[in-house]
Amino acid sequence: MKNLLFLAILCLSQFSFAQEKSNDLLSSSNLKAFEWRAIGPAFASGRIADIAIHPNHENTWYVATGSGGVWKTTNAGTTWKSIFDGQKVFST
Repeated sequence: MKNLLFLAILCLSQFSFAQEKSNDLLSSSNLKAFEWRAIGPAFASGRIADIAIHPNHENTWYVATGSGGVWKTTNAGTTWKSIFDGQKVFST
């Protein structure tokens, strides 16, 4: 019985030590370097209607958005370029 009590106290003390540690990874000083930026179709409309991947170039994608835009990436989604701006129609 004493061993069980000792084990219980030992386990509970470990939890109290874990709670005392401060996790400052998400502090405001660490997050200052991040800025909001447009990264592609999700910023423009928020809904992807269709995706087409080039059959010979797997890093080239075409994405149609719900708002009528068509976006192209040649680096598997790292950067995007709008290729439907200026058209006389709204939907694709």
